[in-house]
Amino acid sequence: MILPFMRRIHVLSCLALVSFLGADLVLAVQSDNPPKIYLTQLPFSPPPQPDYDPGEDATPAPEQLNEKEQKRLESLLPLLEGNQELWAIGEFVHFGKHSVPHLLKALKMTGPRIRFNATETLSMIKDPSAVPALVELALDPKEESKVRSHALRVATRLDPNQVIPAIEGMAKDPNSTIRNTAVFEARYVHRKEVLPIIIGVIPDPEQYVSITARDSFWILTRFSGSIHDWEISTPEKRKEWAKEWWAWLEENKDRFGGGAAPATPPESPANLNVN
Repeated sequence: MILPFMRRIHVLSCLALVSFLGADLVLAVQSDNPPKIYLTQLPFSPPPQPDYDPGEDATPAPEQLNEKEQKRLESLLPLLEGNQELWAIGEFVHFGKHSVPHLLKALKMTGPRIRFNATETLSMIKDPSAVPALVELALDPKEESKVRSHALRVATRLDPNQVIPAIEGMAKDPNSTIRNTAVFEARYVHRKEVLPIIIGVIPDPEQYVSITARDSFWILTRFSGSIHDWEISTPEKRKEWAKEWWAWLEENKDRFGGGAAPATPPESPANLNVN
């Protein structure tokens, strides 16, 4: 009972205040000498800034490693898997290019987690000399798909001109995840050699792989083909649609230095046994 009554009084008070102020405003506007309005700003003082000491710069990596430091890096390799893996990665990144030979050894060590973290560490160091080893890892059919995909991704970021053999081999892999990674990373390789590889994956038995190939080709060439319903398409329809891409590439091969399209299209992954 009391709460509704207080709310009603509060509403009536607000209405009365609005009516009072509104009446004064109307009278002021209708008068011959309306009051002047001046915009003012109250003085403002910014809050005091906190006092802090600047952090110390990290110790730079040595120009050359002595035997003790070489052994230390070698002993860090097993730590790329486990509770101290982030600390080990930081140590390798600190030594920079000196860590690359040791990380290349880690790419062949037992344990997919070690190989994955070694690949990630190489991406932080950004040394293109590691690309051939990463390409070899990406093409290894016995390797886990997660490690292979990450190896191709890092190799493409380091030097896209060296990954064309990996993209070509992985585009024909029985694993659809690997094929999808290959045509996705192909969009970062601005070379004419990747265009026939991408077209060869358009009739892929997996829709999402085929759509990725179509999008990668559009990113590189701005050619998207005719309007097709890819969501309900079949490998047979996509194989027929791929002829548009081959025809376009044949007509525009001079834009890429000539000879971009092969005489006969490569075999489609649709003929492969997919896991």
